[in-house]
Amino acid sequence: QLQLVESGGGLVQPGGSLRLSCAASESTSDYYAIGWFRRAPGKEDEGISCIRMTDGSTYYDDSVKGRFTISRDNAKNTVYLQMNSLKPEDTAVYTCAATSLSFALSRFGALGSQQNWRAGFGSWGQGTQVTVST
Repeated sequence: QLQLVESGGGLVQPGGSLRLSCAASESTSDYYAIGWFRRAPGKEDEGISCIRMTDGSTYYDDSVKGRFTISRDNAKNTVYLQMNSLKPEDTAVYTCAATSLSFALSRFGALGSQQNWRAGFGSWGQGTQVTVST
């Protein structure tokens, strides 16, 4: 089974940047998409960004659009989430996950909060903490 390992989290001041990495144990070319989810204290899981492995199409939730960029390096079996202009409300545990099930990317944000739908992502990382604070 595909294993995913996130890294790159940490403590950053508001306005700062971090780049999260999601390293896969094998090629992800056979997967439909890899997504980034986050869980803030006391809040539901959010699907914030995903990338379709077949063509590189991307999705961003409105809360991160224009500030976050998802990308992939197929040679390294790694997906990145570049996070700029970070805000205190971005504080959360960020987790990447892979799915072989197709879906409309535009629905990632709406569906990402639904536990049953997230279950379709069969491979999950352990998560990395991002804290945005002075």
